[in-house]
Amino acid sequence: MKILIIRFSSFGDVLQSLSVAGRLHADFPQSQIHWVTREEFVPLIERHPAVHKVWSLKKGEGLGALLKLAGRMRAEKFTHVYDAHNNLRSHILGWLLWRPGGTLLRRSIYRWKRFLLFRWRINKFPQPFSGQFALLQPLRRWEASVQAPPPPQLFLDPALLEKMRERLGGPFVALAPSAAFVLKRWPLEYWAELIRLSPGTRFVLLGGPEDRFLNELVQADPVRVRNLAGQLSLEESAAAVAISRALVANDTGLMHVAEQTGVPCLALMGPAPFGFPSRERTRIFEVELWCRPCSKHGQGPCVNNELQKCLRDIPARDVAEGLKRVLNA
Repeated sequence: MKILIIRFSSFGDVLQSLSVAGRLHADFPQSQIHWVTREEFVPLIERHPAVHKVWSLKKGEGLGALLKLAGRMRAEKFTHVYDAHNNLRSHILGWLLWRPGGTLLRRSIYRWKRFLLFRWRINKFPQPFSGQFALLQPLRRWEASVQAPPPPQLFLDPALLEKMRERLGGPFVALAPSAAFVLKRWPLEYWAELIRLSPGTRFVLLGGPEDRFLNELVQADPVRVRNLAGQLSLEESAAAVAISRALVANDTGLMHVAEQTGVPCLALMGPAPFGFPSRERTRIFEVELWCRPCSKHGQGPCVNNELQKCLRDIPARDVAEGLKRVLNA
């Protein structure tokens, strides 16, 4: 078997898709697995022991670059192609690389179920909906197991991990208070309360250069809180999570870093339906409401009379107690 996995983006989805490579390698150890993704995600995939080769496209490259890439890849003569992305670009690549006698799988994106959910509030999705589980389901057609392989499934550069240990010093808990959409963010004052309720614990804040609001959290305890938002690359942020004692995170990609490296995670789940964690070491904090989920990615609008009630009703004290239990385990 010569297998190609197509998953271009996003950060969280690429991380969850790593389990596909691990599963296929476990079930078909003699197979050769290739992966095609966006250029910035190559470092997250290339060290996976199941992956033989990673192909990439730069962000924003158009149809011409895709066709050139397909031309180079056709020489590999893939026997099995798994489109784990399911968009126009991945469809084109899958069609071009499919060969007579081979097989082409596509991950379902459940269009009809999404229509029922967001148009009529009829939820036919399994609860909670695990993206990792959904990515593994199509492998049944290849007579592979759909059981997620154990962590680690994300393998980072050992030199980078050592570099981050030297940079960050002793034990710490990583915090990911940001998210792509504001409605997915646990309120900032709750994060500050979590820090105050966790005396003796060092915290490292992770986020992007646009997350300047995280500077406010340093004021909760300037001695114990270090803000690295905007100072780390994607791979360095992943390494920081990998060496942490635990991660507390909104529904964002770093949550899946913790899951795929085996780090305990406390996940604060709000308005979005499709990013739920699936590992045993992850504790989910959520509130059952009639309005959840309200949008595909948590972009809103919020339809509850109390804005962001799904996250505001998760008390900081409960999260602090959960974190204490994790650290004492």
